[in-house]
Amino acid sequence: MQPLKKRTFREQIVEELKNSILNGSLPLGSPVVEAELAKQFGVSRGPLREALRHLIEEGFLITIPYTGTRVATLSLDDVREVFSLRAELEVFAFKLIWNTRDEDFRNALQQLHTDLKQSIEKGDEDAAIAIELSLHSLVYERCGHKLLLQTWQSLKAKLQLYWVTHHRVHGRRGPRIDAHEAYVSLALGDDFDALAEEVRAHILNGFARTEAFLVAREQASSGQQAS
Repeated sequence: MQPLKKRTFREQIVEELKNSILNGSLPLGSPVVEAELAKQFGVSRGPLREALRHLIEEGFLITIPYTGTRVATLSLDDVREVFSLRAELEVFAFKLIWNTRDEDFRNALQQLHTDLKQSIEKGDEDAAIAIELSLHSLVYERCGHKLLLQTWQSLKAKLQLYWVTHHRVHGRRGPRIDAHEAYVSLALGDDFDALAEEVRAHILNGFARTEAFLVAREQASSGQQAS
């Protein structure tokens, strides 16, 4: 993390900390110390605290009474709930927009897919994770259902924290370059049932391995507490 230019301190701190969480520089569950961050960023405590409050509201950080602020973690139950819900939400969003997908939607989806692949080819994992989220966000933003969009936005932080764990388990820091080929192709096609099946498969792909990792982690934590 680098000292920041003297403009839009809060926004820059939010972006830097979020990127550090997503690329693993700030591991899940690690403490966030105001004094250390203020020194690293070269800023006063005021904008730093504003940024931390913003990240707490988004769900990237948590405050534990008498302990301090930490990077949020995901429990096994968190992951199961997020993904059982997310798969159906995305299918529903596509159902709403299916007959009104216009050229603008198609072009936007294709451009995001192109940008995603280019960021992966360049090895820019931070950009890849951000663009992957934007790619999946598009259908929610265009489907015209405000409550559905709000629900999706409430899941985004937990989803990104999941991706940190998922990519770690699979030995990478970002998505595979071919991970969205079928998703995008079917989203632009004419077979809704095939698209719905692919959305569910795409979202749940690799979940079993990540689930096993989280189970082992929770069992290890329980064993340490018992001893």
